[in-house]
Amino acid sequence: MKDRTASQGQVPGSLILIGEQKMDHPVIRLIEYDAEELVEKELKSIDEAIPCIESEKVSWINIYGLHDLQLIERVGEIFGLHPLFLEDFMNTDQRPGYVEGEAYNALILKMLRYDEGAKNITSEQFTLVLGSHYVLTLQEQPGDVFSPVRERIRMKKRRIRLNDNDYLAYVLLDTIVDNYMIVIESIGRQIEELEGKLFGDQDKKVVEEIYRLKTELSFLRKSVRPVKEIMFQIMKSDRSFFREKHRSYLSDLNDLVTQATDAIELYSGMISDHLNIYSTNVNNRINSVMKVLTIFASIFIPLTFIAGIYGMNFRYMPELEFRYGYLVFWIVVAGIAIGLLIYFRRKRWL
Repeated sequence: MKDRTASQGQVPGSLILIGEQKMDHPVIRLIEYDAEELVEKELKSIDEAIPCIESEKVSWINIYGLHDLQLIERVGEIFGLHPLFLEDFMNTDQRPGYVEGEAYNALILKMLRYDEGAKNITSEQFTLVLGSHYVLTLQEQPGDVFSPVRERIRMKKRRIRLNDNDYLAYVLLDTIVDNYMIVIESIGRQIEELEGKLFGDQDKKVVEEIYRLKTELSFLRKSVRPVKEIMFQIMKSDRSFFREKHRSYLSDLNDLVTQATDAIELYSGMISDHLNIYSTNVNNRINSVMKVLTIFASIFIPLTFIAGIYGMNFRYMPELEFRYGYLVFWIVVAGIAIGLLIYFRRKRWL
């Protein structure tokens, strides 16, 4: 959870950035295309994107940086976005969700990447607004998973150049979900590799690794599970801007989201089993040590009792003057010890 102190007591719809400012200045980029023409440029002002709203070409307006409140307010005015929706995507800890406006559909998702060096998942809030001719996306900072999509747009006669803006929105969503699968596979591979370490030496690093992976899976579940609800809402909606001819693609995307959520649940079960196995192995090791100590204690208790009796300082005690008393003492002690060992062996305690 991120610090929400700044929004406490504010009027609903107030534009307050909840999260970190990750850029000094926002950047607005436009990709506009049809089957024959392609235009890529950086816009100096969001007002330059106004013609894209009713353009016959497909327009992808991408904004990096959410901290400029005047820019976000102007985006809301130009694209007719509801103030409560603006407030939602300014909260970078917002739960993924789907919104239907009068002239747009909007989605808030988490764009995930796995840092192999730090061995953790990094998250960035991604907002997509789909209108009749445009796709508006907002990100916290440059650097995303959409480079292959841009390359496909730059190539003529590709399917993405021959389709409408809702197909572009589908491709962006599909890229994000594909990246979910890559992150899940990275975490899953570590969980599977961890299995071989459970039956070796009980190293403290093993349990630390288990808890780290368990935390990452919890974060994955929080980010990915709501996407299935979003797909269900889009597919059942009568006001969706996704055209009927592209509904089959959404169905395929829904299957991929289902696979991702199933994989997260599977790996969550595996990591819980790993933790249980680790705890069981530790307990078994402790029990084995305690059993050996108990057996030795059981053997020495009667021997200590005998030695204690003959260690008392009474003047008159039997066998004190007996010539072979010392030898008899050791014979008795050895006999008791051997007898107990045989008894424990027959009981399979040893």
